[in-house]
Amino acid sequence: MLLALFAFVITCVVAIPAGIYSAMHQNSLLDFAFALLNYIGVATPNFMLALILMWIAFSNFGLMTGLFSPEYIQAPWSMDRFIDLLKHIWLPGIVLGIAGTARLTRIMRANLLDELNKPYVVTARAKGMSEWKLVIKYPVRLAFNPLISTIGWYLPQLFSGSLIVATVMNLPNIGPLLLRALIQQDMYLAGSILLIYCFLTVIGTLISDILLALFDPRIRMEGI
Repeated sequence: MLLALFAFVITCVVAIPAGIYSAMHQNSLLDFAFALLNYIGVATPNFMLALILMWIAFSNFGLMTGLFSPEYIQAPWSMDRFIDLLKHIWLPGIVLGIAGTARLTRIMRANLLDELNKPYVVTARAKGMSEWKLVIKYPVRLAFNPLISTIGWYLPQLFSGSLIVATVMNLPNIGPLLLRALIQQDMYLAGSILLIYCFLTVIGTLISDILLALFDPRIRMEGI
């Protein structure tokens, strides 16, 4: 859960500001740089990125794969174990979050560009409203809608940790557990994990619907 939350935070913190800046500075040098990085992030297989970052982390920082050092794997929770987790979690968090970050950045940019050309934005500019205040207060809220709608499928994907990446990086999450269950033909464990995935999808869809109603008043008005 900590790994999923960490990867989700990385995705949101990087993707949303990058998408907003790219839309507001369309065809600028930094916009092209973000576009190049996004295409590389989407096109590069996660397991290849994981292998490259694992080699860099081991050669420069001496970090091994997994979320804990060997002496803390079976140890009870303590401040030392939590600090050891923080030393290891950044690497799988970046690997799991980078592909989603690249996709969400492009989605945010495209949605915001559509909103920036609408009449209400032109009217607000004509009345002298500052650009950043205008963009953050109105178009960004509407551009969030497609991003929020993706929570339904993004939540179970985060918890599974991309099966290949989790296996390569020796991550103790649901992905490798499902793989072992399928190899051993443990139908009860595999079925239970698939049920958990379905439950996470339902929860993610519920959260996305609630957030959509909070961000977009038009959705609340449709139910009246």
